[in-house]
Amino acid sequence: MPGLIASPAQIWLVVAPVDMRRGIDGLSSLVQQVLGESPCAGSAFVFRNRAGTRLRLLVWDGNGVWLCQRRLHQGGFVWPKVLDAGFAISQAQWDWLVTGVDWQRLSAVPQAHWQV
Repeated sequence: MPGLIASPAQIWLVVAPVDMRRGIDGLSSLVQQVLGESPCAGSAFVFRNRAGTRLRLLVWDGNGVWLCQRRLHQGGFVWPKVLDAGFAISQAQWDWLVTGVDWQRLSAVPQAHWQV
């Protein structure tokens, strides 16, 4: 993520779809209560809507939490089908994911799964 937000130490995909009406407080609450992580720990948390056409990114930049959104007008974001609540992806996988490309075919998915 070039520009104002530095690349986070880890990027976590939250597998279950969320209501895109949730703001910073609602998504931060999900990170804390459901995933057991702190939204202010320097990681990025990526959420997807049920249709798979929108992403929301919650990330701490050292001063505050950013909430970013991306929408595809054609197609959908490729999302994993795993039993864990979330798992980490690499910066390269993130770059492919946000463009709508099947990032799972282009690189191996890391085996570091979230223990919930």
